[in-house]
Amino acid sequence: MRADHSPGGTAADTDSVTVRDSMTTSLPPATDNPPSPDADLLAPVPDDDGAPFWEYAARGELRVQTCTDCDEPRFPPRPCCPHCQSFTAHWQRTSGRGRIWSFVVPHPPLLPAYAAQAPYNAIVVELAEAPRIRLVGNLVTAADAALNSVDPAKLRIGAPVKAVFHRTPDGLTVPRWVLERP
Repeated sequence: MRADHSPGGTAADTDSVTVRDSMTTSLPPATDNPPSPDADLLAPVPDDDGAPFWEYAARGELRVQTCTDCDEPRFPPRPCCPHCQSFTAHWQRTSGRGRIWSFVVPHPPLLPAYAAQAPYNAIVVELAEAPRIRLVGNLVTAADAALNSVDPAKLRIGAPVKAVFHRTPDGLTVPRWVLERP
């Protein structure tokens, strides 16, 4: 649940978040099963322009918003094309392949949920079909593997990767990346 903290938001919106946050930190899990390792990780918050990206990801498709008039892809999604200023767009399916353009292995201090998984990586992937389009994610050994499933020594700029899709505990499907040649 996302609270509306804008001037038009209600007190009920804020109270429900406060109650949820205090319950999350003070109550034990309802079952004997340990919580998912990514239960407390930060999650994207889809907006109107980006909602189709997440809908396609839930289907296992990596699509990029593309201008209908000039055929230029754009990311992040937005209403107006930065190349020709058109407001018409479609969602072009990609192969889901790319290469590592950059990466980082974060070091402490980290948020608690991330500290438990360190060392892990965050990578920037340049898409094969659209080299100006770069997506941020994690390099993992499989779609549902832990963030720390890849040895940081295996990270290389230019390494070929392909998209896989991971469903988070809150139901959102996010793209992650695996090496094409492990």
